[in-house]
Parts: sequence; structure tokens; C-alpha cells
Amino acid sequence: MKTNKALLSVVTIVLLSGILVFGISGDNKDKLVHEGTAMYFPEEVDFAGEKAPLQITDVRERLDRELLINANLDATTALIIKRANRAFPIIEPILAKYGVPDDFKYLAVIESGLVNAVSSAGARGVWQFMPETAKEKGMEVNDIVDERYHLEKSTEAACRYLLVAKDKFGSWTLAAASYNGGMSGITKKIDEQKVSNYYDLALTEETSRYVFRILALKEIMKQPAKYGFSIFSSDLYAPIPTKKIEVDSSITDLTGFAKSQGINYKILKIHNPWLRDKKLVNPTKKRYEIEIPLAGY
Repeated sequence: MKTNKALLSVVTIVLLSGILVFGISGDNKDKLVHEGTAMYFPEEVDFAGEKAPLQITDVRERLDRELLINANLDATTALIIKRANRAFPIIEPILAKYGVPDDFKYLAVIESGLVNAVSSAGARGVWQFMPETAKEKGMEVNDIVDERYHLEKSTEAACRYLLVAKDKFGSWTLAAASYNGGMSGITKKIDEQKVSNYYDLALTEETSRYVFRILALKEIMKQPAKYGFSIFSSDLYAPIPTKKIEVDSSITDLTGFAKSQGINYKILKIHNPWLRDKKLVNPTKKRYEIEIPLAGY
């Protein structure tokens, strides 16, 4: 008897749920049904406080494309979310220090997946700087030291670029687009087409998708469960505490140096990927800070 009553209660709840769903308006019903899947679409989105005009058909569809693609890249997107827990605490205060909106951390996400990537064109690091651009922005780039692999210094260089771009275009969205299309490239398109809004410009395929990819990753990473990702805090990659050792002379053997700090060469390179050789040649007595982990190994 109790079993029958329990079964009746379950059937009643299911039927009522169905009635409630069918009693909701079409748009809201879609949101209710799609929430928690790759089909979820937000009511509004913005980049650095600048709203995307989703009422424009092609804008809405371009965002939909990037949301669907990235929500369905299960392993890739899950790994990015895990890495962000370690990388964002380094990136965020630097953006704030320079007055660059926090949303630009998602630009780093789409550039590299928050790893020290190497492109076929020669761009490197989390922020994907080309060698000459990196040098222009104050980074050291050679066979011994390549600061494109230094997360703090490359983030500061990215901030310097973005501030100039914002001053030039008057828009953070266009500043972001120029990180991909170049300032001269965006300026040329604006002059040709007589419009000054990213969403009104006809751009190359890559630059046309660029800001939408940022928006998509921002939405998914801020609310992963709405897009079907079940990631718990225990799944995230925890920040590793380190100490910084200042050196102003050459180190002839980084393996020996690592051992003197209680770690091995592999761990030294993981935490200092900007060291590109087995030694640190420093004839000018430049001051470098080498990170040594305090836990995690």
C-alpha cells in the first residue's frame, strides 16, 4: 500500500512538472529546458561593461556559434576552468593595477588556454606575443631568457598594449579585437567602412570571431553548470605557494641551483618557464626573480 502511494506521488509530481513547463511562455520554457546543457543561451552579455547587441541577428548567431562550440569541447573547456583557478589570481591583480577591466583575463584564455602555447607564426606564452612586439613592450626575448613565458611580465605587457588600444579606439571591445587584428588592421577597416563599433564591422574570419570567443568563454567559465559542466572546487588546480629568490649574477648550472633549493631541474623549469637554457648567463648583472615552490612536491 505504501509503495502504491509513493508511486502515485511520483507520477503526480511528474504530471504537475509537465503542466508547469507547458504553462510557461516559449522563450522562458526554452531557458528552463536548456539550462544545464550546451544549448543554454544567456539573455544578455557584455564585455568590460560594453553590452553586445544581441537583438542584431548575426551578432546573436555568432555568439551562439562560439557558445555551442566551447560548451561541447568538454575536455578542453574543463581543463581551462581548472587552470583558471591557478592562473587568474596572478592575472587579476595586474589587470586591476593597470586599470584594465577584469574581463581581459578571458582574452588570455582564448589566446592560449592558459598554458605557455607556441603558435606556428612564432607567438609564445599565455598572452601569445610575437618576438618583436614583446621587445617593444619591454620584455627580454633571447635564447637564454624569454619573458613571454613569464606570466606576470607578459600580463603587464598585455596591459600596456591594451591601454594604448583603448585610448586609440575609445572602446574596450575594439581594443580586444585589435589584440588579434592589430591596431593598424582595425583602423583600416574603420576608415574603409565608416563605422566605429566592433559589432558593425566586417572583419577577417578570425577577428570577426575573436570577441565572441571571449564572450563565450566568459559566460561558460562564470556559470559552468548552466552549460552542463559539473566541476567541483576540489577539481580545480590549486595555486602553489612559492618564494622568490633574487639573483643578479650568472648561474652556470641550473640543475645544481635547483638541487641547492631542495627541488629538481624539472620543477625549477615548471615554475620558471622563462628560463630557456640550462644556465642563466647574466653579464649585465640584471636582477631576476626565480620562483621556488614551497609545497606541492
